[in-house]
Amino acid sequence: MAHDDPDHPHTHLPPDPALRVKALETILVRKGLVEPAALDEIINTYQTRIGPQNGAAVVARAWSDPEFHAALLSDATAAITEMGFFGRQGEHIVAVENTDSTHNMVVCTLCSCYPWPLLGIPPAWYKSDAYRARAVREPRKVLAEFGVSLPQTTAVRVWDSTAEIRYLVIPQRPSGTEHLDVDALQALVTRDSMIGTGLPKVPAP
Repeated sequence: MAHDDPDHPHTHLPPDPALRVKALETILVRKGLVEPAALDEIINTYQTRIGPQNGAAVVARAWSDPEFHAALLSDATAAITEMGFFGRQGEHIVAVENTDSTHNMVVCTLCSCYPWPLLGIPPAWYKSDAYRARAVREPRKVLAEFGVSLPQTTAVRVWDSTAEIRYLVIPQRPSGTEHLDVDALQALVTRDSMIGTGLPKVPAP
């Protein structure tokens, strides 16, 4: 059967991705392969319980609590577990810190290993072949495309995530934030800054 045959089942799928997902969900539920309540729980988990807000909370605490900062760099998995962030893809976390002399950047050259409890689902670009190849070969060019320009005196270190080790970048705390509390600091931390492809937001003057 030709792929563009008008009777081919693919031609009956709705073109909108959201509708395609809904159609697939309906089929799986009708066949008894999934429970609607289980799907709702999974969606709720990824919408409200895990995601970049968790990683931002970790970074903001590290910025404002020297003892936690030291613990995070020493044993990140234990430190984030103590904050209640753990679970699948949250094992064996290593925190690496950006400084004036070193900028850290994370990639998974084999697939898309990523600290889900801290950052949520990886973005599409993180999983792309282009990012996975170029982040290692020409990291400064990739960073520039993300809008991150670094002095030549700042070394770029690329960390390759695996199933055994996943990395969290602690970005540099923006200057002029000494008066901010943890909640205000957390709002400055972006997902990309914890991958190393971005910088924290600068607070409004």
